[in-house]
Amino acid sequence: MECPHLSSSVCIAPDSAKFPNGSPSSWCCSVCRSNKSPWVCLTCSSVHCGSYRCDDFVVNDTKLGLVQKVREHLQNLENSAFTADRHRKRKLLENSSLNSKLLKVNGSTTAICATGLRNLGNTCFMNAILQSLSNIEQFCCYFKELPAVELRNGKTAGRRTYHTRSQGDNNVSLVEEFRKTLCALWQGSQTAFSPESLFYVVWKIMPNFRGYQQQDAHEFMRYLLDHLHLELQDGFNGVSHSAVLQENSTLSASNKCCINGASTVVTAIFGGILQNEVNCLICGTESRKFDPFLDLSLDIPSQFRSKRSKNQENGPVCSLRDCLRSFTDLEELDETELYMCHKCKKKQKSTKKFWIQKLPRVLCLHLKRFHWTAYLRNKVDTYVEFPLRGLDMKCYLLEPENSGPENCLYDLAAVVVHHGSGVGSGHYTAYATHEGRWFHFNDSTVTLTDEETVVKAKAYILFYVERQAKAGSDKL
Repeated sequence: MECPHLSSSVCIAPDSAKFPNGSPSSWCCSVCRSNKSPWVCLTCSSVHCGSYRCDDFVVNDTKLGLVQKVREHLQNLENSAFTADRHRKRKLLENSSLNSKLLKVNGSTTAICATGLRNLGNTCFMNAILQSLSNIEQFCCYFKELPAVELRNGKTAGRRTYHTRSQGDNNVSLVEEFRKTLCALWQGSQTAFSPESLFYVVWKIMPNFRGYQQQDAHEFMRYLLDHLHLELQDGFNGVSHSAVLQENSTLSASNKCCINGASTVVTAIFGGILQNEVNCLICGTESRKFDPFLDLSLDIPSQFRSKRSKNQENGPVCSLRDCLRSFTDLEELDETELYMCHKCKKKQKSTKKFWIQKLPRVLCLHLKRFHWTAYLRNKVDTYVEFPLRGLDMKCYLLEPENSGPENCLYDLAAVVVHHGSGVGSGHYTAYATHEGRWFHFNDSTVTLTDEETVVKAKAYILFYVERQAKAGSDKL
């Protein structure tokens, strides 16, 4: 049956969500009493059947196609609203992203060239280290100038390819993925870079970091540098590491510090040498040995461990100099660390002292904020004051008279910060300086910051770069 109002009004099939109790059971055709596909007239509210099995049914449209025209009009309105809303949201995102990437320099606006790193699932520990290393200029430039890896097996023979997840288990190169990541970080991209190919290689060659749980940033840094060093020793792309190293005169001219074999860019930049002196307290025999290092792990002296902030009243503020002095001061070894004296032929009480025999180009200082108790690993949340410029390392040298005054001064390049209470939880971010400006790297987000903010950070890892001879001479 055609509704008498249908020629001038519209009939609709009501949505089941609008019926009582969420179903159309109370709505039924006034002729056949069927509740299947009921239609209601918007003018007289008559309910009729939309099924052709009923002798009297509501037609789906008028002869002029008014219902279809209404449907098309409503669909156009909906599409227009959706498109406008999507366009508005895109504009807001673009403006927000652009504003965050802009800064004023000497009255003019310029774009921030730094790029964030996506968090792949608790990978902030890796992101903070990668951003820090990307701001060590000599180190970063070396990798960015390397040739791309070429695979010469199977179908890829003779073609330049890249190591990604699709390449299989055997074709992985940490150096290549590290190079590609560093190249991506300072291209000024508005979107964050996803280091998943690098993370895949990390999983393959560093089983300790498989999974998506939080990891120790310092431990990851050591594994990363060690594996880069080992891979560079084996050569890449048919070119030995030594040939490429010789192309950079500033690196090849450095005093080589070898760790696990020949020198690479890793040891040429981060490598230093410690002299470890042990004296037997019974016979006075002195033992000396030289230990290469890529970083120094410093204890936070126990007398400062209750001082959690710079402005806290109780007691003096712990400084980086206090931590360095604690590391290099003469120490009497306890009963658990008795020294095997070769003259006495047995373990004896002894003293130990560290001297720095050779300083590296980049001095990496790790503050030991995590320590084991009987059942868990606690965090030392003490604020440690550190200088942005002029860290003087001369007083910690074994033979300071053999070093020029400028060779012992270091300026801060990057800081890794751990936020939270435990090593297996919390969050890592990094501060780093690039072309005279300080940036805060928080996974995908990169923001411009200032020196006052940086010096207030509770540092976990500090990267100091050797000052060039032409720089000033302000000291710690």
